[in-house]
Amino acid sequence: MISLPNLPVSDVLDELARALADRGAAVLVAPPGAGKTTLVPLHLLGASFATAKIVLVEPRRLAARAAARRMAELLGEDVGGTVGWRMRLDTRVSARTRIEVVTEGVFTRMILADPELTGISAVILDEFHERSLDADLSLALALDVRGALREDLRLLVMSATLDGARVAALLGDAPVVASLGRSFPVAVRYRERPAAVAVEDAMAEAIRGVLASEEGSVLAFLPGQREIERAAERLASLASPTLAIMPLFGAMEGAAQDRAIRPAPAGTRKVVLATSIAETSITIDGVGVVVDSGLRRAPVFEPATGLSRLETVRVSQAGADQRAGRAGRTGPGVALRLWREEQTAAMAAFDVPEILSSDLSGLVLDCAAWGVADPRDLAFLDPPPEAALVEARALLRDLGALGEDGRLTGEGEAMRALALPPRLARMVTGAPSGARLTAARLAVLLTERGLGGTDVDLAERLRRFEWETGGRNKPADALARRLAGPGAGNLPEEAGALLALGFPDRVAAARGARGSFVLANGRGGTVDPISPLAGEPFLVVAELQGAARAARILSAAAVSRETLERVLASRVVSETATAFDAASGEVRARVLRRIGRAVLAERPVAVPAGEGGAALAAAIRERGLDVLPFDRKTADLRRRLGFLRETLCEPWPDVSDAALVAGLADWLLPFAPNATRLAELSGDVLFEALRALVPADLARRLDEFAPTHFDAPTGSRLPIRYEAEGPVLAVRVQELFGLKRHPALAGGRLPLILELLSPAHRPIQITRDLPGFWAGSWRDVRADLRGRYPKHPWPEDPANAEATARAKPRA
Repeated sequence: MISLPNLPVSDVLDELARALADRGAAVLVAPPGAGKTTLVPLHLLGASFATAKIVLVEPRRLAARAAARRMAELLGEDVGGTVGWRMRLDTRVSARTRIEVVTEGVFTRMILADPELTGISAVILDEFHERSLDADLSLALALDVRGALREDLRLLVMSATLDGARVAALLGDAPVVASLGRSFPVAVRYRERPAAVAVEDAMAEAIRGVLASEEGSVLAFLPGQREIERAAERLASLASPTLAIMPLFGAMEGAAQDRAIRPAPAGTRKVVLATSIAETSITIDGVGVVVDSGLRRAPVFEPATGLSRLETVRVSQAGADQRAGRAGRTGPGVALRLWREEQTAAMAAFDVPEILSSDLSGLVLDCAAWGVADPRDLAFLDPPPEAALVEARALLRDLGALGEDGRLTGEGEAMRALALPPRLARMVTGAPSGARLTAARLAVLLTERGLGGTDVDLAERLRRFEWETGGRNKPADALARRLAGPGAGNLPEEAGALLALGFPDRVAAARGARGSFVLANGRGGTVDPISPLAGEPFLVVAELQGAARAARILSAAAVSRETLERVLASRVVSETATAFDAASGEVRARVLRRIGRAVLAERPVAVPAGEGGAALAAAIRERGLDVLPFDRKTADLRRRLGFLRETLCEPWPDVSDAALVAGLADWLLPFAPNATRLAELSGDVLFEALRALVPADLARRLDEFAPTHFDAPTGSRLPIRYEAEGPVLAVRVQELFGLKRHPALAGGRLPLILELLSPAHRPIQITRDLPGFWAGSWRDVRADLRGRYPKHPWPEDPANAEATARAKPRA
């Protein structure tokens, strides 16, 4: 019997073993520091069902190495004996290995390669609360195996902050075993980071403060590698024999990661600048202070574009608690949060599971290999979203991996055989035989962060990777050779040509300012203007970060137009594009050769017959009717028609902005089918087009119902203004003498608004009732006008007087 240390989880180890023996599945909920990762697998070695290997599945390599080392140490052995590990670039197992610690991706490939999991008695999924896509798929496949092929397979899900009841229900109402943790009190403090202060600057200042006021080593959480490196630069002056500044992120070599998590030597301290990689799974001894930026980097998938982009987002409440708990693993500690206390309540309770926010093309491909066309047929804690599944199937069909029936094609089988995401697998399988090793090396670069440096230019990183031989390069190159297959060549095929095989929708063409590009899928991307890539006419983009309209390009390679025409010949479209040019006010036509929205070449041509008017109509719809050159006569006609429509309704036409814009093809284009310039849509053309809207039987009554002028009793022909409140006639009051009825339009249905003027054409009264004016306020108006204009006639009874436009004749 193995002698194990007494940790909080020790109290439930026997209960857990009985649950697995009796029910075949269980859920263990234990907080950080309980000892579950190391003690549970070792204890289960003595269980009656453990006749073969126990597989411990960890979310990342750092955690897998740390767990295996600790278990081997407790056994007094080296890794590779009773306890071994298996990960992408490193395997240490032997015939004696009984506990195999693997990463989630490796376990997925193990189960796909051998659905019976031959030689495995139990599978333990650790830190399941992180809810990675590989973890969800691993559990779904393991449940399928247990239900159909291996009733004797034991499944254990372990988590720190998970709703155990949900997972237990998924496991067929499996028992939930709970363990207390071993944590010390952590004093949580808050210090808001001003919005104008960069996170690395605020972090460096906060670390300087806690180093001066607190004891122990410091663990600081930043969103990503870039911020960690900048914070390290700002703290470099603090480094000394008694204080080490140590980064910790996924792209580092394993040895460097291991050094970061080792305890500081006696009498020294260290500051570990880490991403979310240090939230769970590992313990960094000696840490007494946590400084939390409250941020993390997360992939965000857009099904509408098929793009996954990295975004900096707020950590969840559960994540913040996990981070703070790191300060209380070995003694009382302090957690300093760089936000206001009340902001914590606004954080999401838990991080969004990757299955709900990630590219699902790899999952769909794996499920198809499993014989499941619809991943929803498997038991997932959260079913994958339909929109993401639709996009994943579309991508896989586009890459040739799936047929229309959803089944794997021969190309799909070849792609799935490679331990790569679908796009990168297609890049390798589609590469010319003489360039497959180059393609495989490029694929490894994109999956193993930091290889070949951090340059945006993947061709430069590829050259460095091929030259350098130290660190991770040797095992990474060995992996690339395995992926490429025996006899694969390494011809100098340009990186962009190879990338285009897996990322045809991310071909990017330069546009506008230096460093600005538009991708084939229609999204924008930018490269730092000082980068050599910024001056390239075409790129193929592998990774982006940030807003979709102008995302920052993280990795890409230049490619020539001729290469794109060769490699993606079946995707190149040649067409004539006709569009309105706002600067010149005219329609122009170009012959384009393009891949999606990325234009490879273009040349101007004459506008095809009949297309100019349609393009002008599209421009008018986009910009509004104000771009049309309405002259006064045409504008007056439109107002008259609008008056009749409002007064008499149909069949008088609707000439509102909305109606005219919607009906451009019916009323305007027949009068200018070959127009290519806005200037050709003259006032006369617009006038005739609007008149044509009036039904023929009403056209002759237009001037009768809505005349342009009013014939005054004096013989004057006075213009009528059609305004929003109604038709208005401005007339000198003397010219209406003798009228006993109020003038009206629309067949007498609507009275004119009379704007009565003095002899000097100054307003004196507005009325819709002329007889009432004569009988009412005329008396007062007359008295005023007689004094001001004594030379003009001002009869007491204007209704029966003679209209005049003149003054009194001289005596």
